[in-house]
Amino acid sequence: MNFVDFKTTIDGSPVTFTIDQSAKVGDKDVTKQLLDQQIPILPVGSKQIRTQDLPEPVKTKLADEGVLTPAGTGERGRKLYEPGWVVKTSVVREQSFPADQPVSVEHSYRPIVGGSVDTILRKSLRQNKSMSADIERYRREYCVTDGFLAELDKVAGTGPENKAGVQERRISYVLKTGANWAGPIKNFGLTIDAGKGRLVSFCHPGLTAKAGSASEFEAKDFVPAQDLKILIVGRF
Repeated sequence: MNFVDFKTTIDGSPVTFTIDQSAKVGDKDVTKQLLDQQIPILPVGSKQIRTQDLPEPVKTKLADEGVLTPAGTGERGRKLYEPGWVVKTSVVREQSFPADQPVSVEHSYRPIVGGSVDTILRKSLRQNKSMSADIERYRREYCVTDGFLAELDKVAGTGPENKAGVQERRISYVLKTGANWAGPIKNFGLTIDAGKGRLVSFCHPGLTAKAGSASEFEAKDFVPAQDLKILIVGRF
């Protein structure tokens, strides 16, 4: 259940916590339905599932309930489905804080990385009118510039095929809605190591590049205006 390797320390000592995990379709909790069919709530890693291998009566029942959603057809017109539920994982602990005494609370976890074996930012794809809404979303969410696209074209070429083998990696980190502290973040630091030859784009209002570095950013008394979303494009 702790798929992001979440850890908490209090004054340097690790503490225990409880992990609650549930699956929902809209406001409906479908955790029991999945477990009754021996379907993992979070189908990642060793628990990945092939929905097409589920018995037909199970697929039909879950599809009727909205737990599985249609995903086209396969060979011989066989209906395909994909998971239609959203997983919510909460880490919970109880703690007493002594009065008038500073307490150091440290959280760490490994953010989930999204990926694609290609990128719609390649010239032949982004010039497709049907992709225009997605391209604008990339520009908005990752602050993709014309300069970034020009550099990508040098790496990926302009042909229809992805002969250069460029891919995407996307990392999101909640900053804005998680701002439940009493004031600004006193010292904020961000280091991005994308690997050699890869391009990086992200929006960083309020952050400045550290002196002498193109991959380190910092801010004093930082109040996040938005969540952090980082796009990395290149060969992996």
